[in-house]
Amino acid sequence: MTPYRWARWGDLNAFFGLMLDNVAVMGILLLAITTPLSAEEQLARGQFGFSSEFVLTRMIPGTALGVLIGDLIYTWLAFRLARRTGRDDVTAMPLGLDTPSTFGIAFLVLMPALRIGWERFAELPVEQRSQQAMEFAWHVGLATLVISGLFKALLAPWGNAVRRWLPRAGLLGSLAAIALALIAFMPLLIDGIAGAPVVGMLALVVILVTLVAHRELPYKIPGALGAVLLGLALFLLGWATHLPLAPPLEGPRFQLAYDPAGMFSFYSISTPGWWSGVLETTLNRLPVALPFALATVIGGIDCTESAAAAGDEYDTRTILFTEAFASLAAGLLGGVIQTTPYIGQPAYKKMGGRAAYTLATALFVGYVGFFGGFVFIQWLPAAALFPILIFIGLEITAQSFHATPSRHYPALAFAILPALATMSILVLKSVAGPLFVPNGERELFILQTLRCMSNGFLIMGMLWSAALARMLDGQMRSAAVYFLVASGCAFCGLIHSPLPDEQIGLPWQILPLVPEAFHNAVRTQTPYHWSVAYLLMAGLLALLGDRPPRDLPNLTPRPAEFAD
Repeated sequence: MTPYRWARWGDLNAFFGLMLDNVAVMGILLLAITTPLSAEEQLARGQFGFSSEFVLTRMIPGTALGVLIGDLIYTWLAFRLARRTGRDDVTAMPLGLDTPSTFGIAFLVLMPALRIGWERFAELPVEQRSQQAMEFAWHVGLATLVISGLFKALLAPWGNAVRRWLPRAGLLGSLAAIALALIAFMPLLIDGIAGAPVVGMLALVVILVTLVAHRELPYKIPGALGAVLLGLALFLLGWATHLPLAPPLEGPRFQLAYDPAGMFSFYSISTPGWWSGVLETTLNRLPVALPFALATVIGGIDCTESAAAAGDEYDTRTILFTEAFASLAAGLLGGVIQTTPYIGQPAYKKMGGRAAYTLATALFVGYVGFFGGFVFIQWLPAAALFPILIFIGLEITAQSFHATPSRHYPALAFAILPALATMSILVLKSVAGPLFVPNGERELFILQTLRCMSNGFLIMGMLWSAALARMLDGQMRSAAVYFLVASGCAFCGLIHSPLPDEQIGLPWQILPLVPEAFHNAVRTQTPYHWSVAYLLMAGLLALLGDRPPRDLPNLTPRPAEFAD
């Protein structure tokens, strides 16, 4: 039996790629939800955010430990596979933080919950009010992650059945939408690459050359590391020469204290009144969170298939249960971002990686995150850190199309439309504030329409693209079923909620909560209107009946592979 050569030189490149991917995701969370404003300034402006100290000492440790647990198990699975097969070239399955759901959790769970927290503790002094609001929103985030972990564990044995029930365009359409509208576009626009083109675009071209075009840098420097180092060097050059190459960084305004009792949710949830309001708010966030969890289950199946095609035959259920367990453990330890297998296993195998890279990533991310070492993220300019996200967005989109039959491409594109509404809402909030109310009936109507199109966009995009895929196959009655489901979702607020922050509830519960300024704008797009519209669409398709496609080639999907 050949001894397992579990550590190779290629593990170094693989380590930097996997580690920096995880660091970038934590950087997204930190930059997306924190604010340098004091509690008084936040209240005066109506723009609320978390303190960097809170994120680094409450959310990041549990999140990092989820990566530690998952990658340690995947490392052990590689040793077990090598022992069972007698091969010395087994490459471990990579696990990391899920990039699409990080955007979803940041913008659609944590920030709305933070605003609810500010309203909930209005009677407290402003500093105490801010702290309690952050605690409340954190608890909503970790409760959401715990439920997502349980949901993934329940789905793990049924992952292949879910793939049979939903067309691939339905499964991957919303993922491609997130990849383009949020992962790739938002870092390009807001406080990122395009705002500092000398730094950001140079770092981006390194990513494009190495990770997209698959060309090596001199001395085989890892592409992700090279991009960050080049961007940081240009930033420091601008700082040293006083050239305006990038916006200045705001350094941390605190001394990071190691507080093991305060870090973990199992300590916090033992305090009196923890569940008050948290469960209700968490349930309202599930229409956002659960589609992300479903996507990681499907992605885990495809990643396992991809690894098998590269020669490493892992057990699919074990891979899925591991990612579910890592997510669940992260939530119980205070984390807010779910873990997922990464598509890069074949790429890491080509690099010469074996099992050392996942072991090193587990230990580095877990140790540094647990002890607050990721405070250094605050000193990394976003323009240098964010180009890796462009690669992730492009890779997810490309693989989504690659894994979808070409006749279903219109359905895949159809799923992107609701995400564009979400992107527009996020840009408006970042510029005008979350409480922005325009002047004029037409402007109010447009903003209200964007809200209805944005709320529940993941489920909406999944149903839209699945229905169109069935129509493209001539299966009109099957498409009608998806619109019937959409009608029920619209009626109870899972999609098209008219409220500024989407909320589950029946129409007579939701409509009285619509802000007064938007009463006229919502008259033609209430949950009743959306539900009836979908019912009529389903009825029309049922009347048309199944219609075979006209002279379309019998195209079959290529290997099912898509990114984290």
